[in-house]
Amino acid sequence: MAGVGFSIQTAKIATGTSAKTIAQLVAAANVRAVVDELSISFDGTVNSGTPILVEAVRQTSAGTMSAQTVRKTNNSDQETLNTTAQNTATAEPTDSGDVPWSELVHPQTGYTWQAPYGKEISVQGGTRLGIRVTAAAGVNCVVRIKGQE
Repeated sequence: MAGVGFSIQTAKIATGTSAKTIAQLVAAANVRAVVDELSISFDGTVNSGTPILVEAVRQTSAGTMSAQTVRKTNNSDQETLNTTAQNTATAEPTDSGDVPWSELVHPQTGYTWQAPYGKEISVQGGTRLGIRVTAAAGVNCVVRIKGQE
């Protein structure tokens, strides 16, 4: 791992009312990525709204999604990023059953997870990590994923 930092930041995406992958990080073949920060926020307006289940889940297929821009944390890094990303699943990816992180988040707020030192989420080369939400009532959300490869 060369330590080239990256981040993705989605635009506003509607959650719907069934499980939906909002963003998916794809590590390139033979290039491991580590995720050290996950962030999600919602624009709900009902203070008695049911909390939304937010999960980081290892996925074994791409599903059907739109391309997402992956940016270097430091633009002066010479290396080319190999990690790619997608957003807004219209056909859900296959779930491996491995959920390394989950939280219940109120639809009027957000949540940021920052990994303790040495406890980052590892995404092995050629595999995927998705951010999936399950909401009782549809709201909009934005997701940010930060890490390095």
